[in-house]
Amino acid sequence: MKWFKRIVIAIFSLILLGIGAIAAAYFYVLPDLPDVNTLKTVKLQTPLRIYSSDGKLISQFGEKRRIPVAFEDVPPLLIDAVLDTEDARFFQHHGIDPIGITRAAIILITTGKKSQGASTITQQVARGFFLSREKTYIRKVKEIFLAIKIEKALSKEQILELYLNRSFLGNRAYGVGAAAQVYYGKELEELNLPEMAMIAGLPQAPSAANPIRNPSRATNRRNWVLSRMLEKKNITQSQYTEAIQAPITAKYHGAEISLYAPYISEMARDYLVDKFGEEEAYTGGYNVYTSIDSKLQLDAQHALRNNVYSYDQRHGYRGATAVLWTDTPLETSHLLTRLKQTQAFQGLVPAAVMGIEEQSASLLTSSGETIQIDWQGLKWARKFISNKRQGRAPKTAGQVLKVGEQVWLRNNGDFWQLSQIPVVSSAIVSLDPQNGAIEALVGGFSFHTSQYNRVTQAKRQLGSNIKPFIYTAAIEKGYTLATLINNAPINNADTRQGTAWRPKNSPDRYTGPTRLRVGLAQSINVMSVRTMRYAGLDKAIDTLVKFGFTRDDIPRNESIALGSNSVTPLQVVTAFSTFANGGYKVEPYFIELIEDSYGTVIEQSSPTLACTPNAEPLPISDDPFAAMAEEFKQAEQVTDADSCGGPDARYAKRIISEQTAFLVTEALKSVIWGGGNWSKGTGWNGTAWRASRVVKRRDIAGKTGTTNESRDTWFSGFNPKLATTVWVGFDDHSKELGRTSWDANGAKDQISAAEAGAKTAGPGWNEFMKDALAGTPEIPTTPPKGIISVRIDLATGKLTRKTDYTSSFEYFVSGTEPKEFATGTNESNDIFIEDSADELFQ
Repeated sequence: MKWFKRIVIAIFSLILLGIGAIAAAYFYVLPDLPDVNTLKTVKLQTPLRIYSSDGKLISQFGEKRRIPVAFEDVPPLLIDAVLDTEDARFFQHHGIDPIGITRAAIILITTGKKSQGASTITQQVARGFFLSREKTYIRKVKEIFLAIKIEKALSKEQILELYLNRSFLGNRAYGVGAAAQVYYGKELEELNLPEMAMIAGLPQAPSAANPIRNPSRATNRRNWVLSRMLEKKNITQSQYTEAIQAPITAKYHGAEISLYAPYISEMARDYLVDKFGEEEAYTGGYNVYTSIDSKLQLDAQHALRNNVYSYDQRHGYRGATAVLWTDTPLETSHLLTRLKQTQAFQGLVPAAVMGIEEQSASLLTSSGETIQIDWQGLKWARKFISNKRQGRAPKTAGQVLKVGEQVWLRNNGDFWQLSQIPVVSSAIVSLDPQNGAIEALVGGFSFHTSQYNRVTQAKRQLGSNIKPFIYTAAIEKGYTLATLINNAPINNADTRQGTAWRPKNSPDRYTGPTRLRVGLAQSINVMSVRTMRYAGLDKAIDTLVKFGFTRDDIPRNESIALGSNSVTPLQVVTAFSTFANGGYKVEPYFIELIEDSYGTVIEQSSPTLACTPNAEPLPISDDPFAAMAEEFKQAEQVTDADSCGGPDARYAKRIISEQTAFLVTEALKSVIWGGGNWSKGTGWNGTAWRASRVVKRRDIAGKTGTTNESRDTWFSGFNPKLATTVWVGFDDHSKELGRTSWDANGAKDQISAAEAGAKTAGPGWNEFMKDALAGTPEIPTTPPKGIISVRIDLATGKLTRKTDYTSSFEYFVSGTEPKEFATGTNESNDIFIEDSADELFQ
């Protein structure tokens, strides 16, 4: 019996010793144990995602790819796979598994090696959130106590959810949701059994068992998981047999970018970093929905790219990018290696010239494809001499290419052609003039080569795009569309710039007294200067500031009449929106809403609406300008109304009257549609007549713009639903866009023409607006209250009763219409007034 007592005492002593050791260990590590209750509000590091307004993913920022999933959204079969592999007794133990610990102890005693096999899922959560992965005894002790505390603080489902979302599963994927996307491009519920088993086997060996890098080891690991599921009776024998025979289908799936729009995504990223800081922005799981319309964005990108390529081709071919061989051709494998060192981008593909015929060439691309380029893809390649001069048109392919050269190819949508990387820059921005939402924005030809956003950052001289605002100032002072302004050389020059400034027309032609509508439509420089003089320099500057241009960027001299002030394309399109929406200055914006990682909206846009709720109709007054003043007064008394945005809406400030906006818009329509009677020989074009033939809509208006020496070219225009500005120029302000030349019927001399707004920026605007407005109804012209139309003599702007090609209806604010008849016409005191003329023939 003594030996039995001794055994009992020894066991009891060991138990007390064990309890004491555990207590000592607990109190030893207690100061270092974190509060596990923080797991109840843990914020998983989730990347920042940027979307278009219609839900297309534009970009993703953040090192870790994580798609958090709720426990109830995880397929039960995937949960079985994870538990059977990692912790079969998870729902039975309280944080630690005594059986597993005993097994690990035996391994340690018999082999002298430490094992992590005893770690439960709860212990792995403790280690993942609070501890390092180093294998030390003290870390293991901490892990055990933390696991026990976690089990008391959280439910089993909460613990398992943390584990499923936190585990690193290779290829920057954290959690099963991200792993399903990275390896299979699927949602969790779309995974089949072999794919679930593959993911379940990754936590312990995300690199060694990676199905992309090590498919054979990954297969073995997957099959072991399946065997555990069979052993635990979570799958049938037939499921097991079928699953282990399934091929490895995993491949890398990047973030599913549905819409490539890098300039707008960078703007959104900057906004979030400024708001939350870089760490929080990149890991907080925010979803940012921009105002970008995915279709319009693609239309804008295509239009800008095509327009830049067209400019580049007009100025000639600058030659091959490299010479790969001269005498002895390279081996195909070596050649492909060389070609692959140059990445394709923006539709350009690197290729080597393999053979040349009379008017065609054979080329090998970096993908190994052989492409035959016919003459239609080569004949454009006149030699580039300078931006102002090009060589003569080539006659044969040999005058353009040589065997062994590395060049760029591009498929223009119809055929393959020789191409090159453009050196000119461009930008396009389009917004909804009714609320300021930016619906398309492209800050340059290639974000890959330049992240400089020319829409928001590039301040360039505006050129003739300034003229509608100069004419606005004059109309507010008393000018009408029929006012005659002298189109004659200006001799009394402005000397405030330090030198005599004598503006000239381009082309250098003068027609004498000319109606304001024609002067704006044909962008006549001296008329713009005289118009500004009538309005006054201070009034002109104040008007420009009212439209949103920065006062410090506006020179205080008469050169502003021709656009010497510096502006960004975003400022320009916002200003033109005022004409499109009837006189309101909307605030441009690009973020519709921001959601946090739980889907809660934390920021919502509150756009400025181009409307005046509960405003009384504009009174018809003998003094039209008094009537306008009354309307401004009404606009200041904004009240909430469901008919105009609802009780919480914000309203844009009215900066010009609806009548002024209408009149300027009418003149800007003439920029595109011209006027006169072509059948009688009196027809005339506006500077943007090409837009009428491409867009083919009567509800569009716009203005060209060109600066001195063609350093900047612009086209800005709109219809009531969409306003768009296009800029083309060089980032280097000193470079001119130059001229293009071409052979004239085989003559020795060539004809040349300067780049200008209509020729250089206009085609980009035309293509974009044609595509953007396709399928939308044309919006008819509806004159606002207080606008009348009377028949005038086109030569004098006075009243007439003639109905031939020498006359036309013109719009006026009631009371500003002419009171006199033109000489030789019916001088009756009766004035023919039509309150709502459907169409004017200028």
